[in-house]
Formats: sequence, structure tokens, C-alpha cells
Amino acid sequence: MQDLNTTAINTWCPGCGNFAIHNSIKFVLTSLVGEGMPIENVVLISGIGCHAKIVDYVNTNSFYSLHGRVVPPATGIKISRPDLTVIGHSGDGDAYGEGIEHLIFAAKRNIDITMIIHNNRVYGLTTGQCTPTSPLGFKGRSTPAGNKELPINPLELMLASGATFIARGTSRAMEPMKKIFKEAILHKGFSIVDVLQVCVTYDNLYEYYDKHVYEMTDHDPSDYDKALARMREWDYNKDARIPLGVFYRKEEPTFEQNFINAPVSPDVRQSMVDKFLSEGA
Repeated sequence: MQDLNTTAINTWCPGCGNFAIHNSIKFVLTSLVGEGMPIENVVLISGIGCHAKIVDYVNTNSFYSLHGRVVPPATGIKISRPDLTVIGHSGDGDAYGEGIEHLIFAAKRNIDITMIIHNNRVYGLTTGQCTPTSPLGFKGRSTPAGNKELPINPLELMLASGATFIARGTSRAMEPMKKIFKEAILHKGFSIVDVLQVCVTYDNLYEYYDKHVYEMTDHDPSDYDKALARMREWDYNKDARIPLGVFYRKEEPTFEQNFINAPVSPDVRQSMVDKFLSEGA
């Protein structure tokens, strides 16, 4: 069995939902390696925030990006090496705040990468500020009198932007989350999984989610209108039932398939680079 553990000391708070995501992604990668996927062909990318430490805790290729900039290096890696499996990890502030424009264009282009959003609905690393998915009235370090803005619905935004795989899970339910992660990684096209990942220190929503989430069992993810209707059942603000599972799935040509006319071997690529450099000298 592939050992994906590292010697890095884990510094997440006890009870943090990141532990569930960490264990789930290790389980899924181990499963995929057992099915023939070379672990050396897997790249994990993270941004800035508590979520970012996950790349220290999984023994595979990894890249730390800037705040909100997980998608650009993920796109570059996938274009230059279409054979690689590229998985981005990002927080809700990182992805839906600083990085929202990159996320929208990745969905629009249908680049074959998987984005796993650690959505705790608060900036945990900087000790409790509101994010784009914090509810109206949320009292944090930056909004002591209560947040005056309504949150965005990231799933609805991704559907409108052209994402071909959209799902939601929760760090409280690891088995369904493992299944979603595997489907997202194997999907050919842009995949996004919004994980309701609880921050026990600054916004402990375990009890709330336990009372409100449910697994979709009668949903057709190929139906755009039904997917949109399901996504709108909960707008990340109102007190409503919260559906979990795969909302939307569609097969479309990927960005790198359209971008690259034909794969180029490393030797040919190097000769092309050498020729370019020599001509420019």
C-alpha cells in the first residue's frame, strides 16, 4: 500500500474539519494508486490559509501558491503536462474572495483540474474575519457588529461559469466525501467540490450542519435546471435544508485538449526550447 504520510508536525486545531479532508484525500489517492495511477503523476496545490498545510501532510508532489492563486499554477501545470492529475486545495476566502476571478475562468475554460474548497466560512488563519460565504450578521474580528453583506452561493456561480462537475460535501461525513473526491478527480474537465469544513475555533457549525444536511438520493446530475434548483435550496444564509452530493456533471472537451494540438515528448520539447533560445541569443 502506498504510504502517503509525512513527518511534518500537524498544527491544525483539535477538531478541525481539515483532518477529515486530509484523511479522505489520502484514502482516495491510495485507492487510485492501487488502481494503477502513478503517485508521481499527482500534484497537490494549495493557497494561503489553514487549508494550505495539507500539502505538507501528503507525501506527493506539491506546490504552495500565493493567496487566491491556486488556479493559475494548476492551469499551467496541466497545460504543460496533461498527463498529470492536478488537485487544488483552497479555502473559501482564498478561492471565493481573492481568487474568485481565477476560479470563474477555470470553470469557463473547463481545464481538467480538481478544486477542493475547504469552506469553513471564516478566515481561520487570521483569527476570525468574515469571508464571501459568511452569513448575514456573522460577528467576527472584522465585523464585530455583524456582517452587513449577504454571502455568495458558490455552487450557483460555478454552474453559471461553466463548471462540468459540481459537488458539495461535509467534513462530518467522510465516506460520502471520499466518493465525491474520487468522482471529481476522475472527471475529465473542471471539477469543484465545496466542503463544509468546520472551524471549531472561530465558527463551530458542527451541530448546525448535523441538523440541516441531507444526502441527495433522487437527483439527476445531468439535468442543468434540476441542478440549479437543488443548489438554490440553501443560499449559504437562510435556515434551510442543505443538500450534499454531486449536483451537476457534464462531459465537454477540456481546455488542454483544445489548447494543445498534439502531445510533445520531453526530448522534442527540449529541442524546441533550445532552438528558441539560440535564435533569440
